[in-house]
Amino acid sequence: MPEYQHKVAEHEQGMRLDVLLAALDGVPSRAEASRRIEEGDVVLNDVVVTLKKHPVRAGDMLSYRIEVKQPITLEAEDIALDIRYEDEDIIVLSKQAGLVVHPADGHSSGTLVNALIAHCGYGNLALLQGDDRPGIVHRLDKDTSGLMLIAKRNTAGKVLQDDIRSKDIKRCYIALLHGIIAPDTGLIDAPLTRATAERPRIVVSQLNKARESVTTFSVLERFEAGAYDDGFTLVECELHTGRTHQIRVHMEYIGHPCVGDQLYGPQGRVKAQCGLTRQFLHSWHLRFTHPCTGALHELFDPLPAVLSDVLHALSSQSRGRTQAGEDILTALMPLRNE
Repeated sequence: MPEYQHKVAEHEQGMRLDVLLAALDGVPSRAEASRRIEEGDVVLNDVVVTLKKHPVRAGDMLSYRIEVKQPITLEAEDIALDIRYEDEDIIVLSKQAGLVVHPADGHSSGTLVNALIAHCGYGNLALLQGDDRPGIVHRLDKDTSGLMLIAKRNTAGKVLQDDIRSKDIKRCYIALLHGIIAPDTGLIDAPLTRATAERPRIVVSQLNKARESVTTFSVLERFEAGAYDDGFTLVECELHTGRTHQIRVHMEYIGHPCVGDQLYGPQGRVKAQCGLTRQFLHSWHLRFTHPCTGALHELFDPLPAVLSDVLHALSSQSRGRTQAGEDILTALMPLRNE
């Protein structure tokens, strides 16, 4: 990415970092300025700054990198949406695996955003994430399925984003991992940043630009090792931050990557992937306060058949469920058959 430098002038004293950055050469919008700050691509006086509202001082030296992107034309596309709740302010939907959330390099069409434009109209979607990401509040990876929040209005989107940052929205995932995890619960507190030489990989890092990333997990069920694998552990993961690839990277970091993960999983062990070419990761539980009405909403999403079929195939290898597994899987699995 091209790198720019700017010395803060007297008249720029006290400006928010994102506001100043948006006014500088090479930065197309304030939304892009915010993204670059959050991704750790902005350095102030040789220190990476990830706080958008950080005030600058006259004489500060600002360095930043901006990715030059070709403009993307957003068009409505007739792509099926599995909507679980909708009103004039928000949508909760279940995203299918294989669907990219928003247009980007290599995915200029056929995304969730294109489907949302067809469903709502571009003018009826919040634009807090930028003009190229209408409606988006948070993201799921292409091959992760499950519940997502969509904002129709900026006011609703702002409240939801603030609630995510303050950890007031509960987001839980079901993941099948390689290997046997001995403790029933765990906490992973490991900062994440983009790999410099291996994009699109995200890595655990202690560099200043790495961002706080916290995941907790509870073991639901363990499965004995087979002829081609080291056994498996089914877990529920809860996000306490929302970084790119967070669960997938954290699970790889502790030595138990998601089954089927083509980027972070073990390479060359096809038979250990349980027939999956997507990661076994599903956003199954979402609890939030409605940003406009204040009502509490709690939604659950059954495992897609391709994932529940894997669990059924492994059932003969089960070591038994934990108490959390009894509580969650008893509620989760029957939902598929309703």
